[in-house]
Amino acid sequence: MKERKTALITGSYGGLGTCFVNIHASKGGDLILVGRSQSKLDEQKKEVEKKFKVNVETIAADLSNSEEVVRIYELCKENGWEVDYLINNAGFGGQGDFARERTMVQDMSMIAVNIETPTILCKLFLPDFIKRGHGKVLNVSSTAATMPGPLQAVYYATKAYVTSWSNALWRELQGTGVTVTALMPGAMQAGFANAGGLSDTKLFANAVSPDQVAKDGYDGMLDGALNITSGLPGWQKPMMTFAPMFPKKTMLDFVYNQQIAGSSHSRYEI
Repeated sequence: MKERKTALITGSYGGLGTCFVNIHASKGGDLILVGRSQSKLDEQKKEVEKKFKVNVETIAADLSNSEEVVRIYELCKENGWEVDYLINNAGFGGQGDFARERTMVQDMSMIAVNIETPTILCKLFLPDFIKRGHGKVLNVSSTAATMPGPLQAVYYATKAYVTSWSNALWRELQGTGVTVTALMPGAMQAGFANAGGLSDTKLFANAVSPDQVAKDGYDGMLDGALNITSGLPGWQKPMMTFAPMFPKKTMLDFVYNQQIAGSSHSRYEI
């Protein structure tokens, strides 16, 4: 087993992705950075290599395009880049009424990036991990996975998939030397909120820094944990504890009111 671990991180620049990159590089690990903008990837590569003295490769890809996602794996194989840690971090949300405000393109792109991309990458990389007898996956989900999300209906549903699917893989992989961990952050101070039109909502009023969330997720991945919940601001802590006891309609009203202040426009950077 090689000493220096290589992590492939999607959505590597900005917010949580940058935190993951810095944590892994600070431990002497090499990196494969994946994002949509080649110029941003090049800038990040230069900064990380200079600061941490590690090897960094980049792959520019539109993660809403399944063919480009498959190409990520193909490039790794063609170049002999052996991935030890797969961190499926890229994802985006967006606030708005599903039937009256959200567009087809917005929501189908969200499903592609949040669900299809990590599924494709795990489908391709996991057999290699199993064959080698080692490898770790961290799938970034959300505390949103635990409840329906009116005004973010599709986003909450995508994260429910990520958590459920990741947990099933965790069990299927027992005894292989390979683990899959789901990271479930609360509301964080990151580009996600601004891009999704959520920065002025009650939901993000007490958003936390992504640094500790990334550390908790990375450490949990190394430990092979099932789920890691981190970064819960204020009201989210008791809410996560007592949410299963709330009547469903009451919970739906609460979540709706937490998000009603935002605009319905959604853009993303990955």
